Amino acid sequence: MAYNIEEKLVIGVASSALFRLDEADTIFRSNGIAAYREYQRAHQQDVLQTGIAYPFIKRFLHLNELFPEEHPVEVVLLSHNDPDTGARVMHSIRHYKLPIQLAAFTTGASPYAYIPAYNVALFLSANEDDVRQAAAQGYAAGQVLDSAATDDENDDELRIAFDFDGVLADDSAEIVYKAGGLKLFQMTENANAANPLPQGPLAALLSKLASIRKMEDALQEKDPAYKRFLKTAIVTARSAPADQRIVSTLRSWDITVDQTFLLGGIEKGRALSILKPHIFFDDQRYPHLESSSPYTPSVHIPFGTINK
Repeated sequence: MAYNIEEKLVIGVASSALFRLDEADTIFRSNGIAAYREYQRAHQQDVLQTGIAYPFIKRFLHLNELFPEEHPVEVVLLSHNDPDTGARVMHSIRHYKLPIQLAAFTTGASPYAYIPAYNVALFLSANEDDVRQAAAQGYAAGQVLDSAATDDENDDELRIAFDFDGVLADDSAEIVYKAGGLKLFQMTENANAANPLPQGPLAALLSKLASIRKMEDALQEKDPAYKRFLKTAIVTARSAPADQRIVSTLRSWDITVDQTFLLGGIEKGRALSILKPHIFFDDQRYPHLESSSPYTPSVHIPFGTINK
């Protein structure tokens, strides 16, 4: 029977985002593919250490346990490895009991080309070139950055945080700010407070998460004691009254988020150190992702004028 992947929220993840591959990667870069293959075969039964995106992916897959009939999400491994060298990654997936059943091993070719085949809503990789190539083709993609954050295994929520401009919305407001400064930005935003912004690269992802959020709403209606698992937040450098544009934009998309933080010029890390999301998306490495990485797994979205 055919499996309708179009009905699922699918995250594509590279092995470099899911696991730590530092030693194997060093061997590949220093000694080539033959030495790399020999090393991976020799260590095939050695379990890889978990990587930056692992806590997010593990919790994301838990959504299927909350909704076993709907089974709303999938994760697909998109890997540069060939099926032989990829065997160690698959062994590690089984060791950690991650219910990942889908994979593409492309034997050196960039795996982003298979994003539409698997209906991937977001591609996560530590490989900057892969992410930029995917983004250039119009796919939602993010580079997972090194992070000092540690995961609390007893944490029974999944918290996902987004920057707004250049991530959820497009960068048209950022272009105004870059061209005319804060004063012109504020004037433009006040004049357009009721006008929704166009969608950015992760708007579709948030929309699908919002659908799952509504499924949790239904569970809460049946059982008021039910504790919500999925929580979404916006962490933005905007300040009031520019928040009005966020509200009108989300309403036009029929999306509700759990929390919004208007930080103005305050470092985002100050809020993220308390919120502790399991993943945070921003289009600016400096200063935003630099300040967030000590507290949360952070992902760079290479979109818009800032990243050109």
